[in-house]
Amino acid sequence: MALTSPRRSALSDQVIAQLRNQITSGEWPVGSRIPTEPELVEQLGVARNTVREAVRALAHNGLLDIRQGSGTYVVATSELAGVMHRRFADANPRHIAELRSTLESSAARLAAERRTERDLKQLDTLLARREEAWATGDAEQFVAADTTFHLAVVAASHNEVLSELYADLGDLLRDWLRDDVGRELRPENHMDHARMVEAIRAGDGDVAAAEAASYPFMCLRSPAGAGD
Repeated sequence: MALTSPRRSALSDQVIAQLRNQITSGEWPVGSRIPTEPELVEQLGVARNTVREAVRALAHNGLLDIRQGSGTYVVATSELAGVMHRRFADANPRHIAELRSTLESSAARLAAERRTERDLKQLDTLLARREEAWATGDAEQFVAADTTFHLAVVAASHNEVLSELYADLGDLLRDWLRDDVGRELRPENHMDHARMVEAIRAGDGDVAAAEAASYPFMCLRSPAGAGD
């Protein structure tokens, strides 16, 4: 996605909008380092101070993290996600588990009632990808696959508000899952999510909700991290 030179007078606002779009579109994913200030100046065709102001504004809103001597990194995909990341990063792990359990069980119950054939195919694909990621032994790859799977379960609820809220929690969710998993994937900590998918397929909301509700607490009980 090419950056273009702003034409109207409110350069700072336009630069902020363009940089935000790079983030929300996934062009600059969470965890990635954005182009350097000189590179942005060249791509956008604006003054260095304008770029600096835009980057600082997005850092203030929680989307970017300016790390001296290292660069500027994407830490959230929306202002709300940034706020949540700052607010809940050091929250009590049990409270986090309770929040996840509440949201994910509700989503799984709704998914069992509303899922489409397309949703089921997506869940099957992502469940298989999750297992493949586990088999690699790469913890970070597994966290990414597991997060994507959980987001798909919520999407299958076809509740736009719940999906948007969970998407805004997505960046923080990755951090939580990263803590759950730890640096090493241990066989004894593997969790099978196939039962939840089958319950969603069968339209059994009670079983789907119960499965989803249990996962965060199983992670919480595992001192070494529990690949949820």
